[in-house]
Amino acid sequence: MTTHLLYLHGFRSSPASNKAQQMLAWMRQHRPDVQWWCPQLPASPRQAIDLVVAGIADWPPASMAVIGSSLGGFYATVVAERAGCRAVVLNPAIDPARDLAGLVGEHTSWHHPQQRLIVAPEFIDELRSMAPATLKRPQRYFAVIAKGDELLDWHEMLARYALCRVKLLERSDHALSDFADHLPDVLRFLDLA
Repeated sequence: MTTHLLYLHGFRSSPASNKAQQMLAWMRQHRPDVQWWCPQLPASPRQAIDLVVAGIADWPPASMAVIGSSLGGFYATVVAERAGCRAVVLNPAIDPARDLAGLVGEHTSWHHPQQRLIVAPEFIDELRSMAPATLKRPQRYFAVIAKGDELLDWHEMLARYALCRVKLLERSDHALSDFADHLPDVLRFLDLA
């Protein structure tokens, strides 16, 4: 049973994302007993993971879980491998070092366009250095993967999480605009409902 739940948003996203807000609303209504944390992640991957690791330092690995979307799915995998907890990954980034290498520079936040996000060249090495080589216990993962993802290759996602529980969607999109349809499966996997 999950007693502590971490949600990690994706690149240029925030805790205001649609999926994070849907999860938060469900948790508040149905499981206020579960400790919920959805931090605003720094642009630096090293700082993001340091923030998360410090924030969950006293969480019990056996009853904590992490959900991550896109780049947050990559981070969720890093956290799950380090902590030994369960993870739900939503259209997870598989090789963000490669994918973000062409995005070095300044960007805006999706939910707060006035905020600037700087992708520094050293972030690519930070991502490369933290990437888990393999998934030690694939049964701890549930991957929701959309064939209609317009940003990431679903074949790569499926190959990475092939030994895990996978829900492969024929359509949908990178943002999983139909996340509400898949929420029951996420909740069941995490023993929340």
